[in-house]
This record gives sequence, structure tokens and C-alpha cells, in this order.
Amino acid sequence: MAYGATIVFFDLQTTGLDTPWCHITQLSAICKDNIFNVYTRPSRLIHPEAIRRTGFTVNNGRLYLRRRRVRTKPIIYALTFFIDYLSKFPGPVLLAAHNAKKFDAPVLSRLLQKFSLWQRFQQVVSGFVDTFMLSRKLYPCHLNPGMKHSLKSLVYEFLGESFDAYNALKNAMMLQKLFNFWRPSSFYVEEVTFFTEDFFLKSYKKNQYPI
Repeated sequence: MAYGATIVFFDLQTTGLDTPWCHITQLSAICKDNIFNVYTRPSRLIHPEAIRRTGFTVNNGRLYLRRRRVRTKPIIYALTFFIDYLSKFPGPVLLAAHNAKKFDAPVLSRLLQKFSLWQRFQQVVSGFVDTFMLSRKLYPCHLNPGMKHSLKSLVYEFLGESFDAYNALKNAMMLQKLFNFWRPSSFYVEEVTFFTEDFFLKSYKKNQYPI
């Protein structure tokens, strides 16, 4: 694959946007045709705004998506299975997400640290690619007046498609499609790549935030 790495596109749905506290309800990823998708029952309450947008609710210890029960895995198993999934790809592996630096990577890293999986994860994944930052570098606002850089807006702008932006698997799939349409050079990808060897220590010192 180009860029000297395997790029896996991923997304999270969570209990809210409070990065130091929120838990994962859905973790999804895709690399070419290889799909990963798992639901987890969060141990924190889902924020009302997250319920409204994503449709996830918890009732009697079970997770529901728009009133339909979904099968869940304990978060430690979900994370372990995710690492196993990523291990199947030729390294180095980069995880790409829209707004990875400020949200997806910190949330994922915090929970990996909580369950003592960070070192194992780091052996597989070299870094994170932030496609939100990439979109701003490739298509700055002054070149496209009024253009928004949300994933949903970008997909509509470049691919002419609409999709459920609160479904982690749909997000990962559309992000891969958008990235392949852009075909950014290695220079731009490297500009928005953050390596795991120093990401966690710089962003979230151990025990600095509740996990």
C-alpha cells in the first residue's frame, strides 16, 4: 500500500464528547474489504445528546440501537479483538479517523491504557492519521468558500453521497472511500500523522485523567 504503511480507517461511537470520561458504545474499522465492528455496553451513562444523535440506549444492562438490542462484548475483549484484527495487516499500521488527534485517538488510548493493552497495541500500530486535519490542508476554506470539513459534508461535496454519520462502521467505510478518492500524497499524510510512541505520554499522562 502507498505511504509505506497499511492505513486502517476507524471510528468510535461513545457515551458523549467528554474525552477524559466517555466510554465506547461502537468500535468499527475497515481496510479495503476487511471489516471490524463491535458494540460494547458502556459502564457510564450515555449523555442525552448522544442518545438523540446515535440512538444508543442502555436498559436493564443491555445495549439497544434505536430500540433494537445489539450483541455486545466487554470492552476489554472488544479492544483485544481490535488489536488482533489490526495484527493481521502488514506493518507498519496507521489508524486513520476524522478528528483523530482531538477525540478518537485520546479516547481509544485512554481505554487501552486502563486495561493494560497499550504496549501490545503499540507493537502493532505505529500512529494515527487525522483526516480532519488532512482535509483542511488539502482543501483550505479560502479555496472552497463556505465548505465545511465534517465527514458528512466532505462525503457529500466530493462523492455526492449521504449516509448515517452516527454509525461508526458507516463512518469508517465512507472515510476510506473519501481518502481513496482524494489520493493524497505521502507528504500530506505524514503532516497529519501522530506516532503512538509519544502520543499517549504527551496527551494523557498516566492517571492524569479518570479512565
